[in-house]
Amino acid sequence: MTELACDIIGGKTRAIARGISLVENNVKGREELIDALFPHTGKAQVWGITGPPGAGKSTLADLLISCERDMGRKVAVVAVDPSSPFTGGALLGDRLRMQSHAEDDGVFIRSMASRGHLGGVSGATLDAVKVLDAAGFDTIIVETIGVGQTEVDIIELTDLVLLVLVPGMGDEIQAMKAGVMEIGDIFVINKSDKEGAEKLRTEVEYVLGFKYAGEKEKMNPVCLVSAKMKKGLDHLRNEMERLYGQLEESGELREKRKERIRKELLRIFSLKIHELLDRKMDFYNNVGEWAEMIYNKDVKPYHFINERLRFFLKKESE
Repeated sequence: MTELACDIIGGKTRAIARGISLVENNVKGREELIDALFPHTGKAQVWGITGPPGAGKSTLADLLISCERDMGRKVAVVAVDPSSPFTGGALLGDRLRMQSHAEDDGVFIRSMASRGHLGGVSGATLDAVKVLDAAGFDTIIVETIGVGQTEVDIIELTDLVLLVLVPGMGDEIQAMKAGVMEIGDIFVINKSDKEGAEKLRTEVEYVLGFKYAGEKEKMNPVCLVSAKMKKGLDHLRNEMERLYGQLEESGELREKRKERIRKELLRIFSLKIHELLDRKMDFYNNVGEWAEMIYNKDVKPYHFINERLRFFLKKESE
């Protein structure tokens, strides 16, 4: 095991930061580091917080950190920000909203750039969660950029997802009907002191009623919260603990984590195959020329691809 992996497992802050930078930048040693850390993962609870921009996700995360710290639990936050189109770096800087925890050794907060990843989460976020899990954090919060329907990836990263909505935005239920409601395990109506909060809760419960027709006991919790006024947090935490306990007891949590590994394996295989094809066929440099040939009807797409693959496999077997 490398010195870096040992230091991460030992909970050293600088090593944790280095480890996350290594996986985020996809530099040499990333795969070896994750393999070394993997046997030490699987102990942390991983929560996702998602929802539209302006819903108060970072303020809610800040309060949840305080709740966890009051219980003596170590907390890490990965805030996935939109990327700068020029530098690829994160823009929002959610850490600025959580400065009250800056001096707390039991809290680690890191912004990561989405780098154009449409699922609302960075492609390296899953490995960053592994680093934090191996480092001994009890709770890991992944806060996403809130881009609407594309944020389904958060399900594949976390054990429990909080979908944060606020009254007065006008399109919450339409978005949910289009599929976003499948993301949330718990629906959080934030800014409950604003007019329309109760109406929004009723609308959310109405939509969920169709999802769980005849099985009301399975319906997702809907919690009214005012993160700014620090109201409703106890009820939300109770619902989170109750639901997490149910997931553990029913075996659903175990199956959810197995499914996460299955999808990760598919992702890694796909990535490795792409890298191999590019290395052997210079795929990305040639694809423009191939597209031109197909556009001009010089070749047929499936016939051409099958021919290229046969040539590739023949070369590999020689």
